[in-house]
Amino acid sequence: MAIFNLGSINIDLVYRVSHFPAAGETLTTSSFMRALGGKGANQSIALAAAGAKICHIGAANPADEWLFNEMAHCGVDTTFIQESPAPTGHAIVSVNEEGENQILLYPGANRAIDMKQAQAALSDAGSADWALLQNETNGAPEFVEAAKARGLKIAYSAAPFDEDVAMRLLPDCDLLIINEGEAAALAAASGKKPEELGLAHLVITRGGAGADYFGVDGRFNQPAFAVEPVDTTGAGDCFFGYFLAGFAVGEGVEATLRVASAAAALQVTEAGAATAIPSRADVLAFIEDH
Repeated sequence: MAIFNLGSINIDLVYRVSHFPAAGETLTTSSFMRALGGKGANQSIALAAAGAKICHIGAANPADEWLFNEMAHCGVDTTFIQESPAPTGHAIVSVNEEGENQILLYPGANRAIDMKQAQAALSDAGSADWALLQNETNGAPEFVEAAKARGLKIAYSAAPFDEDVAMRLLPDCDLLIINEGEAAALAAASGKKPEELGLAHLVITRGGAGADYFGVDGRFNQPAFAVEPVDTTGAGDCFFGYFLAGFAVGEGVEATLRVASAAAALQVTEAGAATAIPSRADVLAFIEDH
């Protein structure tokens, strides 16, 4: 079983701040870090850390070769990452003293993926495999169509929320994972609560209030693990990767929710997004301690 992720690749420029600036305010930051990020890359790295076979499909400028190398070092198959003439996508991330963040996102190469090449990555895929996507790249409908034609199951992270894309993809979605803000936006777009849309598998993450599953396997709530957050950037991506890794191989929903919640809890205790994703061994040790 393999997972094929049409996903963004970003350079994260992360600044620690005492507070989020008001309009017109100039604020000196206390630290700076440059790191690999992007919802797609974060989820691929979390999947690899959780033990999944993950192939990333995306694009970055070849001048930023370190991104390709870092993803490969984390266990991600980078065969189908395209070298793009467009600038690599990047995010400017501010993190305050409570660990909350604000993000400015420049899509760059993430919106210039050659979809013929992207679909070619699925040539040997089949019904045992999964396709994964978010809303930070171009080509989502074409990718889903190609994946469904080969019998793949579809996992979707509807973030950042795009009403047109989300409503188009939902009928083909086997697993949807969204946060509370995205759930509210989806409810406004559809006129129904997300759990009333008839999705086979739905997970809503609620930060410190944990996560809820609704679907054909029943209804489950996983409380959040109590930790002292340092940086919440990428926590949802870490949760998604760990959940899909277990869910795709048939692990029970309750157990998978617990592992994914533990992974996200560990992730927020370190600075950064992809760089803070914990190993499966560390996640299992954390669960034993809690």
